[in-house]
This record gives sequence, structure tokens and C-alpha cells, in this order.
Amino acid sequence: MAKKTLASLTAAELSGKRVLVRVDFNVPQDDSGAITDDTRIRAALPTIKYLSEAGAKVVLTSHLGRPKGVTEKLRLNPIAERLQSLIGQPVVKTDDSIGDAVAATINGLPNGGIALLENIRFYPEEEKNNPEFAQKLASLADIYVNDAFGAAHRAHASTEGVTKYISTSVAGFLLDKELQYLSGAIDNPKKPLAAIVGGSKVSSKIGVIETLLDKVDVLLIGGGMIFTFFAARGLSVGKSLVEADRLELAQKLEAKAAKNGVKFLLPTDVVVADAFSADANTQTVSINEIPDGWMGLDIGPDSVKTFQAALADCKSVIWNGPMGVFEIDKFAKGTEAIAYTLADLTGTGTITIIGGGDSVAAVEKVGVAEKMSHISTGGGASLELLEGKVLPGIAALNDA
Repeated sequence: MAKKTLASLTAAELSGKRVLVRVDFNVPQDDSGAITDDTRIRAALPTIKYLSEAGAKVVLTSHLGRPKGVTEKLRLNPIAERLQSLIGQPVVKTDDSIGDAVAATINGLPNGGIALLENIRFYPEEEKNNPEFAQKLASLADIYVNDAFGAAHRAHASTEGVTKYISTSVAGFLLDKELQYLSGAIDNPKKPLAAIVGGSKVSSKIGVIETLLDKVDVLLIGGGMIFTFFAARGLSVGKSLVEADRLELAQKLEAKAAKNGVKFLLPTDVVVADAFSADANTQTVSINEIPDGWMGLDIGPDSVKTFQAALADCKSVIWNGPMGVFEIDKFAKGTEAIAYTLADLTGTGTITIIGGGDSVAAVEKVGVAEKMSHISTGGGASLELLEGKVLPGIAALNDA
């Protein structure tokens, strides 16, 4: 699925052109509206700078949250201010996403100037991928760049519809990097390839696990989903989370791993608690000895050692999903240990890919994000790409 990229466009082709860039500035904010994590804004800077320095009129569009029509607290003004401070040049913020006033602002930009349109989801037509709305958005630009990997799995007006009305539609540097790492890890990995899959439910990761079992040499399972596998083996898991309707599936996944020669590892011990609470009583037990009335909320120290040993010789590792309830400190040790382990492996030449969502939050919390080979900016998008699905926002771009 090779796509044309921004790097293929020269300064001569970009200078003076209006370039619409779909970015993913859906960043977390506190109650006052202050941005608490600007990772996604910083991730888009290479694309924005390249266009600005080439003399393009840079027009950025993004969503923020899930507004129902115009929602004051979801305007992009704080994002424009943060972007302006990060990039070191003025950013014009418009009060709308389409229309004559917006077009006049864009046309009035100097070459190299930057404008940020208002929250694109203020229009319900965006998520409906309304053709008329997409055409109005497209009329603001000569060239389209998609650099919003986090939204590339959505067929929305600003990710897919707009490409029907702009002849030159390419991938930005961030989107291209995501494809290189995530697709590369699956289609042409350095071997041995390991995947670590965590999270609470097997049902949310079925597609990923099934696809990975055809690709990986080692598969490590953590998080709440382990108890569905243990229950499928006939073990007693106390009050731990179990998807009773997925027991047969869990057995089939283990059977597929055995058939494919994949080393399939579940934890050997778990941290259990008598309540889902930071104040709960806890103990570490073998997976065969979970007491009645207790629930497993993290992998134990022996499991960490087993996982570390399995990862030691791997040349590529993909991690998607935490090992436990890492938001509560006493159940975060397993996740933190995996984060430190991957950081160390990266230093010895292993390619480490953190596949979005809670895994990213975990490595950020531990402070080792900068040590990983690649941190994906898309939770749902990275999952779907790892599953082998076609992402509409990528499929719509010009082929290389």
C-alpha cells in the first residue's frame, strides 16, 4: 500500500500553493482548557515546518473531542496558541472551517504562513463524510496532506472525502513514519518478532491476536484478558474479569499458536486484590492459586522475568495494551517493568514499537517514551493496521 508522500513534492511545487493538512490535534486538556499533553502537536511539526519553509500557505484542520455542534470549550484556540509557541511563528486561527471568510483568510496568508481552522467536527457533515461538505473544504486548497494517523481509520470528510476533489493528495511525514514502522513490523520485520498484547478484554483484540499469530515468533499476553484464557483452561480465577462467551475463542487462539509454532506465553503469577481499589488488600499468587473472591489486577514478578527472558533475543517487538491496571500505582509494576525492558532492548538494537492508546500512556508515565524506536499516535488506527485492515484515510491518497 505504498502511497505518495510529502517528501516527493519539491519547494517549487509547493511555493504559493494552499496546502490543506489534516492533523490530529485531539489533545487532552484539563478543566481550565489548558493542554496537558502536546505530543500530537509536536509530532506534526516536521510536516508543518517543511511546508512553511517551502513557501506554501499551510491550512491545518483537526477535530477535538466529540462536539454536538458548536461547543465553546472545544474550540481550537488553546491549540493554536501552543502550536504558535512550538513552531515560533504566527498561527492564524479562524472561527469556522469552511466559507467565504475562511477562504479570504487563507488567500491572504503570506507564503509560508500558517492558519488553523476551527474544530472540523463542529459540522456533523464531517463524520458523515458528506460530499458537499468535503467539496467545500477541498475548495480551500490546491494540495492535500494527511498527517493524522490517529484519524486515518475513519472515512470522514477531512480524511477521505476531500481527496475526491483535490488531485494531489499525499501522506505527511508523521503518517508515512507510522506506516513504515507498523506495516514494516508486520510485513517485513527483523526476526525474531515478538508481540505483547494487553488490555482488559480478548474481544477488543481478537483481530490483532489472530493476525499476529500468522506473523510473530513470540506472543506475550497480559492484562485482564489473561483470565479468559485461564478460565478456558479450566482454572479458577476468583472474581477476575472473564468473558464467558469467549472461552472457546481463547482455546482456538492457543491452538492456532501451537499449530503455527508461536511461543505463546501467559503470566505464571498475578497480583490479586480483594477489591478494585487503590486501598485494596493485595497478594501475589501463582495463577493456579487465585483465592475465591479475589481478582487479578497485574502480572507478578515471576511473569515479568519469564517475559523478559522471552524478549531477550527478539529483534522487533510490538507492544499494545498494559499488563495490569496501571492507572493505580500498586497494579502498575508489571506494565512499568515491560516499559523499562523495552527501553533497554532498544538500546541494544531491537526495534520497539508502542502501538497507541494505553501503552503510550504507560511509557510516558514511566519516562521512557523517548527511548523507544517508535511511539504510535493512533490507538484505534494502529490496532486496525496491525490487524491488516485497509485504513480509508490512507487508501484515499495518491499511490506512489
